[in-house]
Amino acid sequence: MTKIGLEIHCQLTKLESKLFCSCKADYREFEPNTNICPVCMGIPGSLPLLNKSAVEKATLIAMALDCNTPAKIAFFRKNYFYPDLPKNFQITQLNVYGNTSIGWEGKISVGDKKIRIRRIQLEEDPGRLIYEGATEKTKLTLVDYNRAGTPLVEIVTEPDFETPHQVREFLYILSDLLENLNVSDPGLEGAMRADANVSIEGGSKVEIKNIGSFHDLEKAVHFEITRQQSLAERKIEIVQETRHWDDGRKITVSARTKEEEAEYRYHLEADIPWVRINDHTRNQLQTHMPESISSKKERYVSKYGITPQVADILSSGRYFSELFENAKNETNAKDIANMITTDIMGLLDTREKRETSKLNAEHLSDLVESIKSNKITRASAKSALNEIIKNGNPLQQIITDLDLGHVSDEGELSDIISQVLNEEIKAVEEAKQNPEIVNFLVGKVMQKTRGKADPELTLSLLKKHLGID
Repeated sequence: MTKIGLEIHCQLTKLESKLFCSCKADYREFEPNTNICPVCMGIPGSLPLLNKSAVEKATLIAMALDCNTPAKIAFFRKNYFYPDLPKNFQITQLNVYGNTSIGWEGKISVGDKKIRIRRIQLEEDPGRLIYEGATEKTKLTLVDYNRAGTPLVEIVTEPDFETPHQVREFLYILSDLLENLNVSDPGLEGAMRADANVSIEGGSKVEIKNIGSFHDLEKAVHFEITRQQSLAERKIEIVQETRHWDDGRKITVSARTKEEEAEYRYHLEADIPWVRINDHTRNQLQTHMPESISSKKERYVSKYGITPQVADILSSGRYFSELFENAKNETNAKDIANMITTDIMGLLDTREKRETSKLNAEHLSDLVESIKSNKITRASAKSALNEIIKNGNPLQQIITDLDLGHVSDEGELSDIISQVLNEEIKAVEEAKQNPEIVNFLVGKVMQKTRGKADPELTLSLLKKHLGID
């Protein structure tokens, strides 16, 4: 039997400052080694000051994952020596004096399977190692400490996964949940990382690290299962170790012997007192917790009649669900949902595009209402949508500037239809025998009007000109 567990590291990117100092939590905008101070660099004599908001957001995650949360939490020093760890220890949590980490014994569903959460702990991120050089002789290892001290939540699961696909699905669900809570933006580079622990029946646990994406993690776990099964069949011992994912060769490679907890020489962090999380704080967090994704989906289906497939897509992303909530009303909700999922998601498929988009909820509701009232066609709406995203101008101005107004004048349409019939003589003859060919002629009228012709009136007039029902 295969057992797979995960250790997920999620940065709390929505915070302003690091976990124990006032340096910026968003280190990505800085030149290397400029977002640092004596505290996050571990200069002797400097003292950490715990970020209260980080404790609250980490507790919110624990509550959303149905974890137990403690009355008080403690921090420990995890000692190890590595270039990206400026203090030579990491301030983290450990359940050694009872359950004193942010959360424990939670769960999250992947389809019909419950994945148990062993614990959630709040800790600081180390710095980053940057490798440069094309060959072994020219390779350089550079260290950027801007990330050191960034607030991080580690989520440790039980080994409940049985397949690599379940692992990937779990990470997508967790990513959506964290974004919905507004505690993190998992799409940012390095904001959400995961290591896997893999073992087959009778074998030792192997940790896989250095994985760049959810897709790569699925492949790495699949490779590791195959590797261990091959060793077992040949009666070769499976060594407990840490292995790295080699993305170039698509294999795992041995990195080092797996450390045991005792080797880290954990001890209480004397510079940070125990922190109490009272009932009032927990109640406040519970009161202000955003609606869950599953609740949104159920509401979209039951209240607005949106299909489960569309509701599932719409409720998963915070940006698009907020756009929907702000644009919809009792009469246009289905149309708003369909436009978001069929048009807007394709146009705004990256974080960068969403950040630069000028589209707002008022644009979207105006667009849908204009289609419903036959002011513009669906095709013209797509053209208008592209312009709105680029410049944010009011819809009516864009309709005027691009001449997107609906062609619904019967006389004007009749003239255009006559031109089409004169140009498509063969199709005209075929349409008299096969009425479905009329749709081809409707398309030709649409081409001439650049998608502005009223489709129902066009069809009616075409049939009248052709003398068919």
